[in-house]
Amino acid sequence: MRLLLLAASAAFLIAAAADACAAEADPGVVAAAERAFAADGQVMGVDRSFLKHSTPEAILIADKPDRAHAILDPNAVVDPAAPKLFWFPAWVGIARSGDLGISTGPVESGGARRGHYFTVWKKQADGSWKWIYDGGTGTPSKDEPGPDAAPAFLPMSTAAAGSPEKAMAEVRAVEARFADQARRDQKAAHLAVLSDAARLYVGQLPPAKTPAAHGPALDANPARFEFDPPLGGSASAAGDLAWTYGVARWTRPDGPRKGHYVRVWQKHTDGWKLVFAQLLPSRPNGPAA
Repeated sequence: MRLLLLAASAAFLIAAAADACAAEADPGVVAAAERAFAADGQVMGVDRSFLKHSTPEAILIADKPDRAHAILDPNAVVDPAAPKLFWFPAWVGIARSGDLGISTGPVESGGARRGHYFTVWKKQADGSWKWIYDGGTGTPSKDEPGPDAAPAFLPMSTAAAGSPEKAMAEVRAVEARFADQARRDQKAAHLAVLSDAARLYVGQLPPAKTPAAHGPALDANPARFEFDPPLGGSASAAGDLAWTYGVARWTRPDGPRKGHYVRVWQKHTDGWKLVFAQLLPSRPNGPAA
C-alpha cells in the first residue's frame, strides 16, 4: 500500500510539474524572436541576420538541406537599392517545456507579398532563442493579417512523451505508418493524423487552417506521395512537440517531381497529431537530398 501511495504521489508531482511548465510556456517569446530576426534583416541584410539568429547547426532547405552557416556570407554587404525582405509572425506555437517553438507568416519583398516563411526555434542555454530550421513556400499570403496584428497561437499540447528521445522514436514510427499509407492515398493518410488546428501549405492555395479547408487543399495534391524516412528534426524536452524533414517524391501530369517535406507533430492524449505540413519542390534540375 505504501509503495502504491508513493507511486501515486510521484505521478501527481510529475503531472503537476508538467502543468506548471505548460502554464509558464509563452508563445509570445517565439513571436518576439521572429520579429527581432526580421527587424535585423532590414538593417543587416538577409545573410548576416540569418547567421546572427541561428545556431551553428541550423538548416535551410532550397533544393537540398544545407547548413546555414556553411552557405551564408557573414561579410555580405547590404545594397541600399535592393528590395528589402520583410516577414512577420501570423501563427506561433511553443512546447509545454518552453524550449521549442514554431512560427509562420507572410514574406514581403519590396513591399509585395511573396509567400510564407516557416521557422523552428530553440531556446538556448543562456535563455536566448535561435532558429534551427528556416524555409518557405510560395503559398499566397495576401489575405493574412498585417504586421501589427497579434499572431494566432497553436493550442498547447495535451500530452507529452516525457523526453525528446522517446518523442522522436514515437514520431519516427508515426512517420513510417504515415508514409506507408501516403503511397496509396495521401489524402486519407493526412486526414487520419491531422489536428483540427493544423496548417497545411499546398501549392498556390492559401494556407488551409481549419478541418473544412484541409480536405479541399489535400485534393489539390497528387493522389500519392513517396516519403522517405526523416533526414532530421528534433523534439522538445517535454516530448510534446517535434519537427521532421525529409525527401518527398510524387508525379504530376508532366512528369515526376521531387522535393522535401517539413512537418510538425504535437502529442495529444490520443496520439501524435500533425499540426503543420509544407512541401518544398526542388527546381527541375536541382538535387533532392
